[in-house]
Amino acid sequence: MVKKKKVAIIGGGCASVAAALELTRAQHNGEFEVTLYQTGWRLGGKGASGRDAETGRIEEHGLHLWMGFYENAFRMMRECYAELDRPADHPMRTWQDAFVPDNFVGVTEQLGTNQWTNWAAYFPPAAGLPGDPLSDRNPFSVRGYLTRCVLLVRTLVLSVQDNRAEPVPGAGESLPAAVSALVNSLLHSVRTDKKAFAARTLKYGQLAVGAIILEAIKTLQMAIDVVTSRKEEKKAASLLDQLALVVKHQFDLLIASDPEVRRIWEIVDVVLAIIRGVLRDGLLFASNGFEAIDHYDWREWLERNGASKASLNSGFIRGSYDLLFAFEDGNIEKPSLAAGQALRGALRMFFTYRGALFWKMQAGMGDIVFTPAYEVLKKRGVKFEFFHKLENVVLSEDKSHVAALDMRIQAKTKKGVDYDPLVDVKGLGCWPSRPLYDQLANGAALKKQDWNPEAFGDDRAVGSKTLKVTEDFDYVVLGIGLGAVPEVCSELIAADTDWRQMTDKVKSVATQAFQVWLNKPVEDLGWDLPPINISGYVEPFDTWADMRQLIHREDWETPPQAIAYFCSVLPDAEVFEDGDTSTPPQGAHKLVRDNAIQFLDRDVGYFWPKAVSSEGFDWSLLHASASEEGATEGPDRFESQFWTANIVPTDRYILSLPDTLQYRISPLANHFDNLTIAGDWTDCGHQAGCVEAAVMSGLLAASALSGYPRLEHIIGYDHP
Repeated sequence: MVKKKKVAIIGGGCASVAAALELTRAQHNGEFEVTLYQTGWRLGGKGASGRDAETGRIEEHGLHLWMGFYENAFRMMRECYAELDRPADHPMRTWQDAFVPDNFVGVTEQLGTNQWTNWAAYFPPAAGLPGDPLSDRNPFSVRGYLTRCVLLVRTLVLSVQDNRAEPVPGAGESLPAAVSALVNSLLHSVRTDKKAFAARTLKYGQLAVGAIILEAIKTLQMAIDVVTSRKEEKKAASLLDQLALVVKHQFDLLIASDPEVRRIWEIVDVVLAIIRGVLRDGLLFASNGFEAIDHYDWREWLERNGASKASLNSGFIRGSYDLLFAFEDGNIEKPSLAAGQALRGALRMFFTYRGALFWKMQAGMGDIVFTPAYEVLKKRGVKFEFFHKLENVVLSEDKSHVAALDMRIQAKTKKGVDYDPLVDVKGLGCWPSRPLYDQLANGAALKKQDWNPEAFGDDRAVGSKTLKVTEDFDYVVLGIGLGAVPEVCSELIAADTDWRQMTDKVKSVATQAFQVWLNKPVEDLGWDLPPINISGYVEPFDTWADMRQLIHREDWETPPQAIAYFCSVLPDAEVFEDGDTSTPPQGAHKLVRDNAIQFLDRDVGYFWPKAVSSEGFDWSLLHASASEEGATEGPDRFESQFWTANIVPTDRYILSLPDTLQYRISPLANHFDNLTIAGDWTDCGHQAGCVEAAVMSGLLAASALSGYPRLEHIIGYDHP
């Protein structure tokens, strides 16, 4: 009988769960015996959610939306739901019950001081579904992206043309000679006399010029398709420069009188800068792909490649920073995002999504993601050790491998039975917002104290345990957040230069979020667009999502009429003294509460004008539970809502700062013989804080131990 390989997985976030699911696949024939050790009472990491005991309301760490390019994450969840094969009457029987397409997204843009407007867009469904097997045509290639960028420019130019007059007969025909002559003539006019250019535009007619531009775009696309060398790449870049000049001046004639054209031009301008930058910087042939430009900030790189100031300050670009919490130290005056990763993320988001641009979970992330994963893993024989907090990773004397793991036991169950973590909310297995104290020894006293084992600085211990190599584990998957690594991995950092550089260079940021339940639909409060996810607004909360789909999944005696989630960064300077993020801060919870009250009083009126008056927010709109109804008035009524300061080291959001991504360590790197790492903070092929990056990292960690999945099976890992 072959001896099983014992694997200790530390942490229960997406990366750890992905690794556990891969290592326990049937094809491994039980080769790996997996035990997952988790601080506190629930899985999820930064994606953990809980249910309130009285109302069953969902309480999240923040706003979680899945994107249509999350191929690996969706494949994982689709397999989980298929394996569970839940009964027909289960509220989340299939993955498509759990995830619903959401094609409507927006950003806010500032017109002047305290003047804002929405820029909302409907992204049509794309072919296929995320997680479907990919065809032989790989969408994750630079050339494929450039082709799609050119097609996007063509589509946007067409949208301007089609909105303004009848099509020109023959405009779609191939007219290379006419294109060459007229483009050269137009370029000459642009360079010598803008008035002459305008007159020539009128002479040929707006649509005729549009047809010329479309032909030039077609020529550019053909040039990109046949590029096989840096020399040809430069020729294509030169053609692009000429095209961009003509397109810009064509749009200039329309922008002043039409804000929609201005918005379209801003996208065209950014896309043209992307194409120009890819060609100029040789990214088609760069051995390290998009990483070649990660030393630039996203805005810096776009400006370097011709993007206008207006485009760089557009809601579209501001939203890309907001969605990734891309502000160093949480300071909104310090936006910072590595250009290569920003480019990779934008191209994947807009050009490889399937089904829908966004997908909304139909309950909490804990309920939708971690409950089915937990149930599958339990059936496969994975052992879960809740209330086990890693204190120290101990190296062998020769520093070659992990010899021991020191654990602090936070609580024990009555009679030593396994902790059963889930509660039923309307037929759905869910994670509660606090431990199930009745299962714990001394649980009544812990409940009275409202003991929270996830709290910053919690040091409660009822015992300790040292896991020893060969006795308790053969391999370790370290799946904790990067913020906790310096605290528990001091021996690794001291022994290895790469670990030392990673913990020194790779940064994270605190975040803040709040949720409100309302007595009226947002339409009654003045919102006149469909349910939306919108970013790019003012601080302290720049992002809002309409989460009304959750109402019927909660268990209110009298249901609310609307649910809204808000989130943003939380500046370290406002929370931590002297920038020491390892020391428990004072007043962070109150700070987020005050920020939320200020936002509702001062800023939410832009979205919900009928929710405010000259005196501020109408606090009676906040929906409270039966026990809280009527207990408070005015701003104090906000106490009935939910908010969180994500400041615990493992809760901090990983940043993709310029000139830092090269310091991330890959799960495949063999720095210590029996250790691999997993998390969205690793070098995993998508260097951003998101579910997809975490799952990719978990797959890589599993591959490091078992050789499967093969790297080509991790979708997008070979992306440039």
